[in-house]
Amino acid sequence: MLTSDTTLRLKMGELKKLVEEGKIKYVGLSEASASTIRRAHAVHPITVVQLEWSLWSRDVEEDIIPTCRELGIGIVAYSPLGRGFFSSGPKLLEKLEESDIRNFRKYLPRFQPENLAHNKILYERLNEIAAKKGCTPSQLALAWVHHQGNDVVPIPGTTKIENLEQNIKALSVKLTPEEMAELESIASADSVKGARYGAGLTTYAESDTPPLSSWKA
Repeated sequence: MLTSDTTLRLKMGELKKLVEEGKIKYVGLSEASASTIRRAHAVHPITVVQLEWSLWSRDVEEDIIPTCRELGIGIVAYSPLGRGFFSSGPKLLEKLEESDIRNFRKYLPRFQPENLAHNKILYERLNEIAAKKGCTPSQLALAWVHHQGNDVVPIPGTTKIENLEQNIKALSVKLTPEEMAELESIASADSVKGARYGAGLTTYAESDTPPLSSWKA
């Protein structure tokens, strides 16, 4: 995480140097706030920003997505399936093995019993719409991200070929403006309970940098 103007300027300066030397072609950021993106972009053009974006993580739509589009920066959406929630719903926790590298999901706020009972409503609504469309809930969730624009690339994680093939089929799911609006109405801010991460894990919200006006040349 970039948490100080010194760190940001030094890192961006070094990355700019690597681009100029031909050692790398592009520079990207992950979990950066809108203001951090602007400050970094002022040092050297940012090509892409990686962020969590799905039907149950839409907070980035307020400032970060508009900032990326204003500056012409591509968007890589990670966890577009809600960390697997849109694939299996509440049963996901039963399927996780202790050796699963992403087993920390069991401890995320949104998967805790006090929140899961509420969050499963979103999965059930998604299931209903998917049944009408003749696709799976995960394909529908991926299709929603795909339909956000040509500047968005979702990266669903999978360890099985059959899941990969199912994810690819999401490209064939076409959504009308009315269907997009319906999905967004059931995935409002009130439809999900619990933070993305628990204590000790930070996101763009806790990693902002000082105002550009405070930077010294």
